[in-house]
Amino acid sequence: MNRPVAVGTVTAVLWLVASPSWAADPPNSQAGSTTTSSTILERTPLTEHERARAGLWGLSAAEWQRYRTLMEGIRGSISPGTISPIEVLGIHARDEAERRKYAEQWAVMMREDAERILAFQRAYDAAGRLLYPDESLIDVARLPQQADSGEGLSRTDRVLLFARPDCAACDALLARVLARLDRLDGVDVFLTGITAGDQDAIRNWAAERGIRPEWVTSRRVTLNFEGGALARVAPGRDALPVLMRRRGGAITPLSGSEL
Repeated sequence: MNRPVAVGTVTAVLWLVASPSWAADPPNSQAGSTTTSSTILERTPLTEHERARAGLWGLSAAEWQRYRTLMEGIRGSISPGTISPIEVLGIHARDEAERRKYAEQWAVMMREDAERILAFQRAYDAAGRLLYPDESLIDVARLPQQADSGEGLSRTDRVLLFARPDCAACDALLARVLARLDRLDGVDVFLTGITAGDQDAIRNWAAERGIRPEWVTSRRVTLNFEGGALARVAPGRDALPVLMRRRGGAITPLSGSEL
């Protein structure tokens, strides 16, 4: 004799059979949608504006499309809007050769830009000297100074001056330091912005600023390539010029008002 089957039991069985197929659809659909979106973005032709921008960065259409796709992901969410396409492609390089390619491309571009900046700075300084020969570009008295230590300078002290070429404030401070040379043990000048080992460049710089050869010979004034010395004696100080005092074995900050 057949037993009757409860309607509720049939409904439950049917729901269990149907549910796996129903539950699997949303995740698969979402993944498929994301993949399709990226594929569409990668294959979308570049606009005229994008082609122009790709050309400025030295990138092909395929590279620009990859950059565009990467910026739709985590890179565009966590990086500043000023990040360059070269950096994006380098960060997400697919192998070591590709990483090296973009690193070299970025190094060349940054070097060329630094040269352009320095060339303009030199032109600007020359224009200032031509147009305003009797005026100082920088009023040293108004430069921010560290608080006076009250110790002043003694005849056994040496002054360390960190400077760079084509820096009006550096030149003005150097002149004040040299004016005190007879009342000091000496002055050590550390120059940045000159290629290490370029003795002619450093000699020409010194001659143009009235540093006498006999001062250098007697070591009352020493001329040095900076080479990271500032970071060692004054960590965190990078805005030039910087003055320091060497007293015995101690090196301490020196304010312009103590000269």
